[in-house]
Amino acid sequence: MENTKSFAETMKRLELIVSQLERGDAQLEQSLALFEEGTALIRAAGTMLDNAEQKVVKLMKGADGNPVELPFEQE
Repeated sequence: MENTKSFAETMKRLELIVSQLERGDAQLEQSLALFEEGTALIRAAGTMLDNAEQKVVKLMKGADGNPVELPFEQE
């Protein structure tokens, strides 16, 4: 897997893999390869989300200049 894939590209590929596996028409070997690729994509997406969260926390500074973590508001 390329390290240059964006989060959106990673999620799109993961959706395609899930779709292929749900159809159930792949041979066992192909299904295993798709599953392995999918788990790698999930790890990569998780890492991207963790990195994004760390950047957001760094950007949010309190009055004293220290980072302040604020909860995300849900709509």
